[in-house]
Amino acid sequence: MVINVEVFSSPGCGKCAQAVQVLRTVAEELGPEKVRWRQVNILEELDHAVDVGVLTSPSIAVNGKLVFASLPSVKDLREYLNKKLGEEFHDHTTIAD
Repeated sequence: MVINVEVFSSPGCGKCAQAVQVLRTVAEELGPEKVRWRQVNILEELDHAVDVGVLTSPSIAVNGKLVFASLPSVKDLREYLNKKLGEEFHDHTTIAD
């Protein structure tokens, strides 16, 4: 169960570089078996950004859904992803009788 995270950025945006670093830090902590991430240049993938609902950069989407419309703290992003991973775990487990 891997969650997909996208950080939407634009060239020359200082906060975007910070968002990439925040995401990289948290993704490395959680590991590639839990979090797959990529940086999306909104100028190159404008249609995708619009489909997700991105209006500003940086923005972060998880599993195709806009979650942060601004730069989150490492703590906030970590907490959100851990919560999401917990939900994914519970959605995919079954109880044996």
